[in-house]
Amino acid sequence: MAKILVTGAGSGLGLGAARELAEHGHTVVGHVRSLDRAGELRDALGDGVILAAELSDEEQVRALADQVADAGGVDAVINNAGVIDGAGILPVNVVAPYLLTALVPAERHVYLSSGMHRGGHATLDGLDWSGRTRTASYSDSKLIATALAAALPRLRPGVFSNAVDPGWVPTRMGGRNAPDDLELGHRTQVWLAEGEDPETRTSAYWHHQRQQRPHPAATDRAFQDAVVAALRDHTGTDL
Repeated sequence: MAKILVTGAGSGLGLGAARELAEHGHTVVGHVRSLDRAGELRDALGDGVILAAELSDEEQVRALADQVADAGGVDAVINNAGVIDGAGILPVNVVAPYLLTALVPAERHVYLSSGMHRGGHATLDGLDWSGRTRTASYSDSKLIATALAAALPRLRPGVFSNAVDPGWVPTRMGGRNAPDDLELGHRTQVWLAEGEDPETRTSAYWHHQRQQRPHPAATDRAFQDAVVAALRDHTGTDL
């Protein structure tokens, strides 16, 4: 059995993934934005660990990484938390996953992408990683996160890193009328984080347990290196 960190586990896809992992017998470290949002997660995890942090705040992300270490570390990380609008797009969707990747050692990393990443702009010019101003779209942030996922195994041999398009699912972000299946939305994350199927021991872009071709920039080594360098310079933390 594995020990797995799931960010944004208080509702939606994160809660679904945390619940399924716990049902499979894994130990889940569930992250929530604040503990007053953890009611359903507590019911799902039983003896699992619940940690709170505001992911738009880099110091809180670093503190979260320290708490994960204090809890004994993890085998896998599902970077599920995300926002679709506002100045927090880059801090939450990109900077926090980068810092957790850098600061939380794990064999398997899963990053929530989106089919919308294909509409992202493959440029880093003028981006405000701090979130003081909004300088990127949701699509931009998911393209950058997908490139980060693709870069990681090259930079850390032996680590498995995958990006997942969960589909347009009926969560708080997706809206109640979203047409895709909520259960299928989190199943790929669970499957990749468990790492029991030999097919998961790879680096790829997935939708409903099938590999797909991402935006060409996501697999471009020069763009990947530019993403990693920009995030290293912003955070002062090496991957």
